[in-house]
Amino acid sequence: MKNILAQKENFSISTDKSKLDLQYIHKFISSSYWAAGIPFETLKRSIDGSKCFGLFDGNKQIGFARVVTDYATFAYLADVFVDENYRGKGLATWLMETIISYPELQGFRNWFLATRDAHNLYKKFGFTALDQPERFMRKNDPNVYKR
Repeated sequence: MKNILAQKENFSISTDKSKLDLQYIHKFISSSYWAAGIPFETLKRSIDGSKCFGLFDGNKQIGFARVVTDYATFAYLADVFVDENYRGKGLATWLMETIISYPELQGFRNWFLATRDAHNLYKKFGFTALDQPERFMRKNDPNVYKR
C-alpha cells in the first residue's frame, strides 16, 4: 500500500486516497449523528478537498479521518471513526497520534473539531472546550441532506 505512515501488527494508516473504500466510509458516515443522510457525491467532494487518513487491517478499511486545512494556520478535524468491531484496541489514539504528528499539519495556530462523545480521546491531544465561545459563530443548515 502506498503512503503508509504507520504500521502496527497487521494495521496501517495511509494517506493514499486511491486505497480508501468510499462505499464503506459513506455507509458509516451517512448513518452517523454528525452527517446523517449525507449524499455519496457530497462525501466524495469532502474527501477530495481534505487530507485523508485511512486506517486498515491488511487491505480492509476499518477507520477514517480527514483534515480540512489551509496548511498554514488552521485545521479542522472531521469524520473520525474506527469500526465498532475494532474498538478498544487503541486504534483511535494511534490514528490521532499519526494525524497530529503528520509533517504537513504542523505549526498551526488553531485546530478545531466537533464531537458529541469523544472528548476524552481528543483531550489527550490538547483539545479543550472553547474558552471564548462567544467569539465563534456558525451558519447551520440541518436539513441540507434531506433536500
